[in-house]
Amino acid sequence: MPSTKAQWSARTDPREAVAFGVRAERTGFDSLWATDSLLTPRLEALTVLAALAAVTDRVTLGTGALLPALRTPVQAAQTVASVDLLSGGRLVLGVGAGFPGRFGRPVYAMAGTPWENRFTRLDETVALWRRLWTAEAPFSFHGQVLHFDDVLPATRPFRPGGPPIWLGGATPAALARTGRLYDGWLPYPPDPADYRTGLAAVRAAAVGAGRGDAPMTPALFVNTLVTDAADGGRAALDAYARANYGQPVEVMETIQANAAGTPQAVLEQLGRYVAAGARHLVLRVAAPDIPAQLAQLDRLVALRPALNSLLTGASGATGAGAGVRRR
Repeated sequence: MPSTKAQWSARTDPREAVAFGVRAERTGFDSLWATDSLLTPRLEALTVLAALAAVTDRVTLGTGALLPALRTPVQAAQTVASVDLLSGGRLVLGVGAGFPGRFGRPVYAMAGTPWENRFTRLDETVALWRRLWTAEAPFSFHGQVLHFDDVLPATRPFRPGGPPIWLGGATPAALARTGRLYDGWLPYPPDPADYRTGLAAVRAAAVGAGRGDAPMTPALFVNTLVTDAADGGRAALDAYARANYGQPVEVMETIQANAAGTPQAVLEQLGRYVAAGARHLVLRVAAPDIPAQLAQLDRLVALRPALNSLLTGASGATGAGAGVRRR
């Protein structure tokens, strides 16, 4: 979703972000995702999804990725359950512990949350949410970081046990935690080969934790731009990176997955991730404003038949079976 102020022009009403979501659903996309931060002016992620819940019918609504540390754990559980109820069970939570450096620690400081033990805090928050969403009576929760006594059962989500929770991150520790504790994986590695090896590590960790048969969605967060520009969209990606991160495209390419260029070039780049195992593609449209992003929707959804053909081939080779889903 174009939910950050950097994507609004002087003439754009921020509520057009909601209209964008409606248009994306009608165009044929399967999911809509909102990002989360305190560093730049933006619409709050769960607020955006609550607004979309009222005006969409079938799309999955996701956070990519929510930073639970910006909220108190019990209150966040109620907000998440409320959005899941209002959407009729269409919510998926991508969660993360924050990116190191200037995109992570300052956000924690503004939220008043210690940066130390952030991964343990995240895992314990998710465990607490699941207890809150299923408890029949008051309970106590004592982890390494979070401690609660006499917690009353909370608002229950639409789905028993709550929405699926996917972890963002690709460090060895994150891969192991994904397999042990989470319902999906939502990374953005620049190299498809790293996606393949990371997914194998996630699945191995799941087997080791006795969760080999548990549902686990391999997803991908990727910046995308379909363009006929002679430079393959590089100048446009550079402008996008500078507007959103204050960094040139060369820096963004070392951190995040990107697919830009002609329709065939974008298809080939996304196809490498599909071949590596990705089954839910979260496409962040790397265009500067809402009108430019709207112009991308038809061009992106036109890639769907070819992506599905690639998936069929990949599934035949690996024995996997799932639909490619995209924002």
